[in-house]
Amino acid sequence: MFFYLSKVVWFILQPSSVVLIILLIGTAMLWSRWARMGRRVVLLAGILLVVIGVSPAGHALILPLEERFARADVTSGPPIDGIIVLGGTQNMSVSGSRDAIALNESGERLVEAAALAHRFPNAKVLLTGESSAFLKSKSSEAEGAANLLESLGIKPDRFVLETRAKNTFQNAKYSAGLMEQDKKDSRWLLITSANHMPRAMGVFRAAGVRVEPWPVDYRTRGSTDIWLFFHRPSEGWRRMDLAVREWVGLVVYWMTGRTQTLFPAPLTT
Repeated sequence: MFFYLSKVVWFILQPSSVVLIILLIGTAMLWSRWARMGRRVVLLAGILLVVIGVSPAGHALILPLEERFARADVTSGPPIDGIIVLGGTQNMSVSGSRDAIALNESGERLVEAAALAHRFPNAKVLLTGESSAFLKSKSSEAEGAANLLESLGIKPDRFVLETRAKNTFQNAKYSAGLMEQDKKDSRWLLITSANHMPRAMGVFRAAGVRVEPWPVDYRTRGSTDIWLFFHRPSEGWRRMDLAVREWVGLVVYWMTGRTQTLFPAPLTT
């Protein structure tokens, strides 16, 4: 229920939808006795469309998320026992219709998973995710990811598939029982998009799972992008929606007890 409710609420409250609603309200007011106010509302919507679409606002919101966790040091310490890859890498409706794996802009997670799997040939590869779509797909994201990684040379006996999770909370909840962390020094890498890593780390920690971050799919070059304007307004809006979605997700997960801290941070040693 939480999954479906969150999808509906976010569709309405994401920044692009809010501005569209403001524009529609203002337009409707133009044909009423509040026409003067309607013109102001339409002007406000227009200003927001331009400012958010072109200005570095999206960069400013996403940078703290991407900079929060650096990649784990895998050059020293115990060997890597496992690699966890979160779902959200495929367009399941296209995959089902085309009978082919259709990666989305988060597909770098699977590319990096393949690279790490070859780098650490004894590590298990845990693929978690059913589908983030409303309607159930013919196959899960985890199964599609396994097929792709197998085609890239990863032996199927290394895969551990978790095929029920529809969100990050369920990724951690269902993966916990599939991981072998009986060793005190067991090491599992967690692969997800850099902007999503704070929430993912917080959820896995709350589930009692020891993981080390391996962020991928960076959308910025670093702090220099704080001054970078967008050449295409559509890209600025995509960045804004993505960043706000993560910040809202952090707040909601913290308020509902899915994470222990509002903005999870690297552990100090």
